[in-house]
Amino acid sequence: MLPAREKGESDSDQKQAIKQDAGKGVAQGLRHDLEHERGEVFTAKSGRLRLLVPLDGSRLAEAVLPSAAALAQRYQGEILLLHILEQHPPAQVHGERHLRDVAEARVYLEEVAARLRAEDLMVTVHVHENREQSVARGIVEHVQELQSDLVVMCTHGNGGVRDLLFGSIAQQVLQRGPCPIWLVQPRKDGSAPPFKLRRILVPLDGTPEHEPGLPAAIALARTFGAELRLVFVIPTLTTLAGEQAVSGTMLPATMRAVLDLAEQGARSYLKQVAEECQSQGVKAQGEVLRGETVLEVVKLLERQELDLVVLASHGRTGLDALLSGSVAPRLVGRVSVPLLLVRATTL
Repeated sequence: MLPAREKGESDSDQKQAIKQDAGKGVAQGLRHDLEHERGEVFTAKSGRLRLLVPLDGSRLAEAVLPSAAALAQRYQGEILLLHILEQHPPAQVHGERHLRDVAEARVYLEEVAARLRAEDLMVTVHVHENREQSVARGIVEHVQELQSDLVVMCTHGNGGVRDLLFGSIAQQVLQRGPCPIWLVQPRKDGSAPPFKLRRILVPLDGTPEHEPGLPAAIALARTFGAELRLVFVIPTLTTLAGEQAVSGTMLPATMRAVLDLAEQGARSYLKQVAEECQSQGVKAQGEVLRGETVLEVVKLLERQELDLVVLASHGRTGLDALLSGSVAPRLVGRVSVPLLLVRATTL
């Protein structure tokens, strides 16, 4: 955040303050020791990695199954299929019949489990019989009750204004829950995308609170032999927001110099992070882009063959997400590859 002008402060004083503030987030990240963030993100709490897969009976929700199966196979984990009965369930979900009672839900989950067990996977099913008003709260409770290590979910809705304002179930689960979320976007025809993991995109902003995504990305890259693509987006004068936009309008030349300094700092930061990844046996490349973060990430995904985006997110929902400019909820529905959401650190 840029400093506000104090009473009696000259333009030259303000310019100097802005320059000193440039790249502060980058410097903060450079000071942060990634060693403290190391650790196996996918460490099993109960001796075997447990993947919680909430299903609602629709074909769209089943788009997560190839990802869940591939992860369970590679980590020798267990898949927990979950259905939560709602207090006032709709007659249909995504244009298909909704699971409305315990017996129907159990039959459905067992059918899905049988398909997965045919692939030599360990699968258990659980129907939450007490009807819940909040599906998100029910999932969070079962993350803790079933000692789950990862939630694998399908995106719901079209990623439009309504989803942004009211928040997706996934963001609510991340906000309230203790474990990461693997979020899968179905294909346009509703079918499940194939699972592949060769190149992983990790957007960073130089702040320690958003670095918890790095250990998750490194752990996955090690396990699947994938490469990391690290990206840092520095705004332009036209994509600045809030107080920075005001400063950019008042002092455009100074702000342009500030942003150039921030770009230099970002390159240095990404170089350090890439070296850290390589020291852990993972190939990594860094790239600095200029523009608006979400738009640049979407364009990068369109230009390059990337298989997963790993983000640290606070799990903000609703107007809070809209006003704070949170990246994760604005990416949902705009990208075709899965998102791995790791809860950001609160500083």
